[in-house]
Amino acid sequence: MHTILIEPTENPKVMKFVTDYNLIPGSLELDRESDISEIPLAQELFNYPFVERIFITANFVAVAKQDTIEWEHVAESLKNVIEDELLANPRIYLQKKKELYQIYAEMTPNPNVMKFVSNKLLLEGFVEVKSRDAAEGVPLAQAIFKEFDFVKEVFISDNFVAVTRDNSVEWHQVMMTVRALIAEYLQNGGKISEIEAQKHENPVEKIINRDYTEDEQKISDILNEYVAPAVENDGGKISLMEYDQENKTAKMLLQGACSGCPSSTATLKNGIENILKQFVPDLVERVEAVNG
Repeated sequence: MHTILIEPTENPKVMKFVTDYNLIPGSLELDRESDISEIPLAQELFNYPFVERIFITANFVAVAKQDTIEWEHVAESLKNVIEDELLANPRIYLQKKKELYQIYAEMTPNPNVMKFVSNKLLLEGFVEVKSRDAAEGVPLAQAIFKEFDFVKEVFISDNFVAVTRDNSVEWHQVMMTVRALIAEYLQNGGKISEIEAQKHENPVEKIINRDYTEDEQKISDILNEYVAPAVENDGGKISLMEYDQENKTAKMLLQGACSGCPSSTATLKNGIENILKQFVPDLVERVEAVNG
């Protein structure tokens, strides 16, 4: 608690309550007609009917009283009020509650990738940083790469950060430390990305700069409806990259946790390929993976 000293002034109606630090830049002069909705200290002091005016500047609060009351009867009470209010709001104005980010770690099918999920939206879309040298413009990824030598990739999407490690560590050794860094970074208001996030709708259009054909659109629609939600829940992303009509082969772009995942081939064969064969048997006989 900060120390408050009571100092008389030349005006017998005014008493100064001096603290050991600067309260605000500039000054405030308040009476009962002032807007004090954001100044809890003033609200509490004006609860005393004999308080007429409050002046706050530098390192003190000056209170002007009515003549009907003596300072010896109220000065200590006002000092206690000021101490309590400065403890709650050291800079006079009502402190805004920080936006609390709750981060929890979640395994993905890729043992090298851990998903750190936030209770708040981080990005509208996604940003993928494939290496330490590619992190420019993505401050959150830069902070993660700077702190941890074992990080290979960072994938930020919607409300999660998927981090890919190398083989120098196991996740049980570093998971809590990474989670704490991400939580602290977000809690302190750190910027997530300065570059435009890619949109989830047909993200491969940005890569191959073309519109889907009618057949490709049918395949993509099935992916978006039946496959993408589960893949994104595991910290990854899957999109139709290319379609070979002659061989009835769909090539899938794998990003985030899916990229390089040992189980991705099995997932493609056992899951996605079967789904596409079921819904569009005339279009797809096999699928292939392309790591993003």
